[in-house]
Amino acid sequence: MADGPAGADAIPGPTDDEGLSAGDTWIELSVRADLEAVEAVSEILSRFAPGGTTVQPGFELIDEGLGARVDPNQPAIVRAYLPGRDRTAARAAVRDARIALGHLQAFELRPIGELELSVVHEADWANAWKAHFPVLRIGRRLVIRPTWRRHRRRAEDVVVALDPGMAFGTGLHPTTRLCLAGIERWSDEGLISGARLLDVGCGSGILMIAAGLFGATELVGLDTDPIAAEASTANARRNRIPVEVRGGSLPSRRGPFDLVAANLIASVLIAVAGELRAELRPGGRLLASGIFIDREADVAGALEAAGLRPIGRTGEGEWVALEFERPPA
Repeated sequence: MADGPAGADAIPGPTDDEGLSAGDTWIELSVRADLEAVEAVSEILSRFAPGGTTVQPGFELIDEGLGARVDPNQPAIVRAYLPGRDRTAARAAVRDARIALGHLQAFELRPIGELELSVVHEADWANAWKAHFPVLRIGRRLVIRPTWRRHRRRAEDVVVALDPGMAFGTGLHPTTRLCLAGIERWSDEGLISGARLLDVGCGSGILMIAAGLFGATELVGLDTDPIAAEASTANARRNRIPVEVRGGSLPSRRGPFDLVAANLIASVLIAVAGELRAELRPGGRLLASGIFIDREADVAGALEAAGLRPIGRTGEGEWVALEFERPPA
């Protein structure tokens, strides 16, 4: 149920749907936003939502409605969930979220819609976000299939079965899509089959799993978040891909690797540029993503200063992925 004229703090009442009591409900917050504003909106909503946020990008249906492809020209929807038990706390959170979003809207950098509210059953809320994740086709062959969805496989499809849980890496974010496209490109170049690959900040494990399905034979993931480590391991098991997931950050103590994927943020990529080089064998490739276009020069400069050679660049909207090589000895 969307917001009505009842006022800025109005939230759906505890008996608005099927006689629900306050203890039975969660309040879904949703905001339509330009794809490049999604990060900022997600950060605001996550301040108030204990379970984090989910993002449903704009997409076009393909394969007779059975699959989807992201359309960056359509707005995304950012969702978060508040417990409905404490109505006073929920109203305060909604009010503060609206104020913070209003400040962001005032900059007029990207279109951001109004905060909308709806009621979700206690029994349904943990799975409510799953309704917004379609089967997603990325590149020519890669398909990301949420574990609760069916997919009619084509002969050439490489299908990753994924349940991201609370870990980052659903394939819906531009930075993840840029990495997946890069891994498919590496496969086309004959670099993946039989390779050793390190995934720095592995999240849900999506990049490692895709590389494994393309034929990589040794896969190591690093993540400082124990939830991510658990999600990576579980998703790899679902796809029957053997991986080694290690807690913490660089160095991995498992190198050198043929390939390294690092979907991080610009400041972290700059900080670990030397360690990323050390993880690569001579002639090995690095795919660095999570870079806003206005930080591209800084990241590229740090990686070159560390002794890596630029060989490629891809972009989507204001996000950039950079490919580097450690020069042969």
